[in-house]
Amino acid sequence: MSELSPTQQASGLAKSVPLELVNSINQLAQSATPAKLLSEAERDSLKTKIKALLKEKNAQIVAHYYVDAELQALAEETGGKVADSLEMANFGAQSDADILVVCGVRFMGETAKMLSPEKTILMPDLEANCSLDIGCPAKEFAEFCKQYPDRKVVVYANTSVEVKAIADWVVTSGNALNIVNHLKEQGEKIIWAPDRHLGHWIQKETGMDMILWQGQCIVHNEFQVYELKSLKEKHPDAKVLVHPESPEEVVDLADVVGSTRVMIEAVRDLPDQEFIVATDLGIFYKMQQLAPEKKLIVAPTASKDGHCISCAHCPWMAMNGLENLYHCLRDSTGEILIEENIRQKALASVNRMLEFSRQAGLVKANK
Repeated sequence: MSELSPTQQASGLAKSVPLELVNSINQLAQSATPAKLLSEAERDSLKTKIKALLKEKNAQIVAHYYVDAELQALAEETGGKVADSLEMANFGAQSDADILVVCGVRFMGETAKMLSPEKTILMPDLEANCSLDIGCPAKEFAEFCKQYPDRKVVVYANTSVEVKAIADWVVTSGNALNIVNHLKEQGEKIIWAPDRHLGHWIQKETGMDMILWQGQCIVHNEFQVYELKSLKEKHPDAKVLVHPESPEEVVDLADVVGSTRVMIEAVRDLPDQEFIVATDLGIFYKMQQLAPEKKLIVAPTASKDGHCISCAHCPWMAMNGLENLYHCLRDSTGEILIEENIRQKALASVNRMLEFSRQAGLVKANK
């Protein structure tokens, strides 16, 4: 790939994800099999069995805000954790459990294994992936980075362990602004991957010299500005909460822009009674738990033709369910394994993130 012009660099343009890879990601998303629907009796039986296995095997559940509400509730009931990816990583590293069951997507399981190699890390379904991870292949990204040896490589947590092994820093949506501002103060320039919308927002907020890999999240990329404007007209008193992985014109309509935790805290703390939420609808469980009296409205993903790929819910997150959670605990299936040399390389960038975040007060010590 040829060197970018100064104009391209200033505007943050970089290599686009090939169309065939975009099409492949969409096909994988559409073919992802959601967890099986169960009767109330089946769900109750499975939860009883899972709780027994957690005690028997000294295991804990670590669940992301985007998985099914029943899994989030089960994690909390059994002493596990429901959190964003940064808090999940921090909790897992400090846990005394022998087994961590990560209800989320694959990169979250890999991060848990990186930080806790002595623990067994299980996932209900190892095929639960992430469009940002798939859209940033390690080999191609490594070749891209070689063209800019004077730049620090900063990658989003939604990447494979192999991509993290290339990076100088790993960040999440909750700490990216702080870390990029820190690097700017150090006089650094950076390569950013993989989410182009989040990268562009950070670039605007910080003024950092950034070259952006052009990946995108299939959930957040689908939020529609025209339809959001129409929804705002119907709900003029509603505050709009937007995750920065969303397109710029959607972010521009937001009252609050931020990570999952920022949006949850906004619903809890702001006096407003209505919120339009532009992120995965799995987050509604925690929002409603903290502010049950408030009205939450899903931001529109379908365009005027009524078509959407994700419809505000990650198809890979939806693969996590009670049945496959039970099976992975019972049979020790879905184990995350990482080559040690890759783990060590990736661990350096993840530890750098965690140490910075702890010093900056962005994560709390586990209790």
